[in-house]
Amino acid sequence: MPLGKTLILLGFLLILAGALLTWGGKIPLLGRLPGDIRIERENFSLYFPLGTCILISALVSLALWLFRR
Repeated sequence: MPLGKTLILLGFLLILAGALLTWGGKIPLLGRLPGDIRIERENFSLYFPLGTCILISALVSLALWLFRR
């Protein structure tokens, strides 16, 4: 892959990551999907967004597949 395409792709991914960090809390259901694991105890809390990670991974994979075509 030429250097120009690589830099464009990295720039796009950085913009996407910045947008997700900025507005990610305002997206409905993001972080509350089925499959997200939440364990809360008296002195302990664990949150692992497994369903959200799978959804984001699928969307990024689709975007990369479309970019390569």
